Amino acid sequence: MTLPGAAALDPQARAVLDLVVKSGRPAYHQLSPKDARQLFRETRPASTPTPPEIGSVQDLTADGPLGPIPLRVYRPARVPASTPLAALVYFHGGGWVIGDLETHDVLCRQLTAESGVSVVSVDYRLAPEHKFPAAVDDAWAATRWTVAHAGELGIDAGRLAVGGDSAGGNLAAVVALLARDQRAPVIGLQILLYPVTDLAAETRSYRDFAEGYLLTLDGMRWFGAHYLNTRDEAADWRASPLRARSLAGLPPALIVTAGFDPLRDEGEAFAARLRDAGGRVDYVCYGGMIHGFVPMGRLIDTGNRAVSHIAASLHQALR
Repeated sequence: MTLPGAAALDPQARAVLDLVVKSGRPAYHQLSPKDARQLFRETRPASTPTPPEIGSVQDLTADGPLGPIPLRVYRPARVPASTPLAALVYFHGGGWVIGDLETHDVLCRQLTAESGVSVVSVDYRLAPEHKFPAAVDDAWAATRWTVAHAGELGIDAGRLAVGGDSAGGNLAAVVALLARDQRAPVIGLQILLYPVTDLAAETRSYRDFAEGYLLTLDGMRWFGAHYLNTRDEAADWRASPLRARSLAGLPPALIVTAGFDPLRDEGEAFAARLRDAGGRVDYVCYGGMIHGFVPMGRLIDTGNRAVSHIAASLHQALR
């Protein structure tokens, strides 16, 4: 389903792009990973809405393959600590190179507040210091750790979702595939927000929106070069889940894309393959939007509407 505005860039999205140009800030691919992380962290608050009231936030660590993985656990307001809640394990975006618990803190608070679900945000290892498949290994370990420690986290391990945006959507899709293949844990929903599903970057939307719409082709090449050890690894389904041999037997999916996003077509292709394999898919393309719009509710009203859609999907799937 493509929402109204598919033929034209939304005025608020255009205003965001104009602000970026006016600021004179460099593109991420023109910076070192360290400087790109700092820029992302510093500019994020300008577009995120006021954080909603929630019940509690707790910073923890999960056991990872090469050391502790930082987590942040959110619970909604007015829910007793003794009440086990459904949970969303969330992986932040940022091309596997930038982003952290802080850059996605407001979005996680929104999802917790609106869905009534606990959110477990995962601070997986970043590239290029930790190349593929480090992020996958951490995402999978954090998901299993959350299930194993559900009791102490106040979580109902039988009501679990995974989700993420962009590179985080990629990780969520891969975790869902791993869970299917290992027959545990049982995942009730995968939420993929403008996900990277094929690092080949050869779709029409990559050509149509190669530059000028926030995420660029050069930017994605920069992210991929830092993440992968070799270009050949793009063919590995853990890097490009669209290339998995089969998408049968996966949990229901909510897949959100943006009309003016280089990643649009691969998100749609992943939705189509899931459907063809017999999966239940709610696919929504916000036609007038740009990559990364969902957390930009301070500047883009559609971002807040998308958050409400995601929260309603969570509530419905995990009730």
